[in-house]
Amino acid sequence: MYFGAIKKSDIANGEGIRTTLFVSGCRNKCKNCFNPETWSFTYGKPFTEEVAEEVLATFKSPFVAGLTILGGEPMEPENQRELLPLIREFKRRYPDKTLWVYTGNLYEELTAGVGEHFKCIDVTEELLSYIDILVDGRYEEEKKSLGIRFRGSTNQRVIDMNKTRKENKVVIWDGCKQDKVYSIK
Repeated sequence: MYFGAIKKSDIANGEGIRTTLFVSGCRNKCKNCFNPETWSFTYGKPFTEEVAEEVLATFKSPFVAGLTILGGEPMEPENQRELLPLIREFKRRYPDKTLWVYTGNLYEELTAGVGEHFKCIDVTEELLSYIDILVDGRYEEEKKSLGIRFRGSTNQRVIDMNKTRKENKVVIWDGCKQDKVYSIK
């Protein structure tokens, strides 16, 4: 797996101060994507064990609330296999910090195992079990809004995965229930 960037002290991609990993590779190719260079599976640098340790070391600070993974597309099969060891270790070392994952796929596609741009693999279910917040849905330019938190278009959802698993239905994260929607023309 390759990655395009690691942002330390990021406040744009999840609640609180976060470490954000931008993975490479995406077959969704959303129109006017903010990060189209990450569509290539070989963009950036290889994600090595040393890079994983660099990411994990950032969470020693009590001020860092958690890890956010986006891209590219973290849920591409190639990326899932490579991300799972990092995520397992993150949750083992820092069980009180949160994991946010952004995907262009819908939660329903991820749990059903197939979608327009997604196929479930042997690690998908385990990977999903570690996610605290899942931001799902493809970016849609015509639904772009500046008034919504942690996403670019109003079709995208910020799902509280812990409550979703508990209630066995999609539960929107409380931090996004009162968003004001402003269309951008």
